[in-house]
Amino acid sequence: MMAKKKRTMEDIREQLAHLRKSVARIDRKWRDQEAEKPAGKPETSPGGIEQLIHGELIRTECGEHFETERLWERHRRHGSVYISELAELPEDLLEQLSAGAIARSHPGRWAFLDTETTGLAGGAGTYAFLVGIGSIEPSGFRLRQFFMRDYGDEASQLRRVYEYLEQFDVLITYNGKSYDQPLLETRFRMVRARHPFERLEHLDLLFGARRLWKLRLESCRLVELENQILGVERQGDLPGEMIPYCYFEYLRTQEAFRIVPIFHHNAIDILSLACLTAIVPFAFRSPEDAALRHGADLIGLARWLNQAGRRAEALRLFERAVAMGLPDDLLFRTLWDIAAMHKRMGQGEEALAAITELAGSRNPYRIRALEELAKHYEHRERNYAMALEMTRSARELEDTPEIRRRESRLKAKAERPRPTRLPL
Repeated sequence: MMAKKKRTMEDIREQLAHLRKSVARIDRKWRDQEAEKPAGKPETSPGGIEQLIHGELIRTECGEHFETERLWERHRRHGSVYISELAELPEDLLEQLSAGAIARSHPGRWAFLDTETTGLAGGAGTYAFLVGIGSIEPSGFRLRQFFMRDYGDEASQLRRVYEYLEQFDVLITYNGKSYDQPLLETRFRMVRARHPFERLEHLDLLFGARRLWKLRLESCRLVELENQILGVERQGDLPGEMIPYCYFEYLRTQEAFRIVPIFHHNAIDILSLACLTAIVPFAFRSPEDAALRHGADLIGLARWLNQAGRRAEALRLFERAVAMGLPDDLLFRTLWDIAAMHKRMGQGEEALAAITELAGSRNPYRIRALEELAKHYEHRERNYAMALEMTRSARELEDTPEIRRRESRLKAKAERPRPTRLPL
């Protein structure tokens, strides 16, 4: 226990040291850029984000804040996805992935939301200083960003976020159920305003993405899927852990150039979220037609189908994945799942074939497969000698009291003389 705590503290110290180096590196970068500016020409006046980003100051009854808007036209593409494809997504696309909660909804009524905050842990002291909301239109993909120039802008910013979301029925996020929505609900309560999320159906794409890709990819972070699935590689992007620091520096210096990269980071996150929505739900909607090129991805989808009670579809995907080729550890687990599914579906011969294959080679499921074969020969075929042989093979691999009891019982049955039939 002490050694484990020591390793944990060492890991934390290494992470803190890495973070300090990142902060120092970015700080030097901005200071070098500032030193190169001509004297007497500040890049922006205090609070003047509108001088660097095309947008406008919005006044509400709660105060002021800054908003900017951007459109990706239909003819453009983000990695492997054309923007024009988003408007053509079917209305029932989200039904299966949402477990029926979103039966039908036009893509134009979907809001893609992501926030940039003053901290990564959440809590009442964490502010969502930038809220981005993307939407699908016939003309392309539109992004509206609501920015809090200082803490006093929060009530106005949230008021407009509430009003803007009134045109949508579905909220789509990435890890938003655990982070973005609870954080925003807290912020609405802090300004004594009603939040808009009770009315919106919420689809968190993270859960579907994990089901599909967690067996193959080391990480299912949005930026990783953006690179591995969409084929997009960000250039010069601001690391997410540096965003709070840059915002605090902006508040301290009122130098707006420090936060321009945050707007870009937020925009690409939301565009990638929309493009992944054109990929992930299709796999759950039409598993047989899923454009998945890796066996591990098919396994992830098949496991979800099995949990959802769609065993026939899951079984076909499992078998397709085995045919495509799998790493040994995943292959043996899949063969075990295939055997179990055949057994539940009353397909004894198919189950026996899969179990026999597992029993014939060294793998983590060999003992369990030998035990299943022993049960089969004992109860189905009444072949006690064969059942005893399978049990002894299992005992050679792992000697347990249960296996010993089975061996003793089968030995007694095998030695018991069978009754002879008298001729008629």
